[in-house]
Amino acid sequence: MTTEDLSGMGPLVARLGRAGQRLRHADRARPWVLDTAVVVLVFLLFCLPDLLHAAGALDGDGDGPRHFRVALTRLPVVAMAALQAGLVLPLLWRRRAPAVAFGAVTAVFVLQWSLGASLRADVTLFVALYSLALHGRLRQLPWACAVTAGALGLVAARVSTAVSVWDALFFLLSTATAALALGLVIRIRRAQLAGLRDRAARLEIERDQRGRLAVAAERTRVAREMHDIVGHNLSVIITLADAGAYATAVAPERAEEALHLIGDTGRQALGELRRVLGVLREADGPPAEPELSPQPGLADIDALCEGVRAAGLDVVYRTAGDVDALDSGVQLTVYRIVQEALTNTLKHAGAGARANLAIAVADTRLTITVEDSGRPAPAGAPATAGEEGHGLVGMRERAALYGGHVSAGPAGPGWTVRADLDLAPRGGAAG
Repeated sequence: MTTEDLSGMGPLVARLGRAGQRLRHADRARPWVLDTAVVVLVFLLFCLPDLLHAAGALDGDGDGPRHFRVALTRLPVVAMAALQAGLVLPLLWRRRAPAVAFGAVTAVFVLQWSLGASLRADVTLFVALYSLALHGRLRQLPWACAVTAGALGLVAARVSTAVSVWDALFFLLSTATAALALGLVIRIRRAQLAGLRDRAARLEIERDQRGRLAVAAERTRVAREMHDIVGHNLSVIITLADAGAYATAVAPERAEEALHLIGDTGRQALGELRRVLGVLREADGPPAEPELSPQPGLADIDALCEGVRAAGLDVVYRTAGDVDALDSGVQLTVYRIVQEALTNTLKHAGAGARANLAIAVADTRLTITVEDSGRPAPAGAPATAGEEGHGLVGMRERAALYGGHVSAGPAGPGWTVRADLDLAPRGGAAG
């Protein structure tokens, strides 16, 4: 519980809470200070009165009724001081070695009552029992309770001439039980608070991890979307620019057509980039309504093929099955896979090549096949068509959303890309 939590519970509780926190911090820094303070307090409250009385500094005939004083033995000051030291000094180790401190206090306690002496410092037996219950090992408590019961039985027997044994045992064992219960309650409470703090720390770590994973997933999604938009349109623009430069000297009208196509393709790419960035941008004031447009689907593949044909790649497109019944998520996945496959074909096979695009739906399976005629590579030139870049990785990620896979490889003189998607409803399917 923090200081802010305590401030809402009243000024007195808040001040006590802050004082307790400062005390705990100081105790963790210097544990000997608190242990020494406990010993000094016990000496002032319980040892000093007996020493002053034994030295004659206090008036009166003694402590308690006469019949109670007869049952006890008066000790010299030196012996009393030695017994008091044996009872009080072990409390210095009551937290670091609670079992040892309890054993030492019990031994002196039994020795003192064997001599028939009564000291106010006997309260240290209950302090040592409390410390053992709070700081010691739980398996040590049974024998500690047995030893305490035996020592208190000796006390009851010694005062039996003045007080009933059962009355004495009831009072002494009740006090010991209270000390034991108090130690266990505080121990359990501290364990609960430690567990809550540990759980809060783990939840905070898990929250941060989930946030980082979500950011990474979103970055991957945006990067894939940007790659599909920019990569395809830039490939078309570059091919058109090369063709226009070649046609300038041969057929100027073809160069002019290429420039118009470059402008149309650039404007289309710019519009899609604005749509994506408009959704991602966070405005400082009230969020502006982003300029949205429908996600591409199978109906847009014809326009996609026309743009690729304008760049010089001859595309033959055909479908089979009920492709119009596909939902928008599947259609977007199919469009992006086809877009990337045709972009790679245009990039590696070049203008003048031929590509066959087929989309088939059969039961719960959807198949996309893109085959190109290829272009013979110059002697000694590396075959770049088989290089696996971000595009093929993106296609595989999109297909994996629907339990599918993508394969790409050489087929004769050209290259074939095949994607297989599972359209069967699944829990948590690509949402």
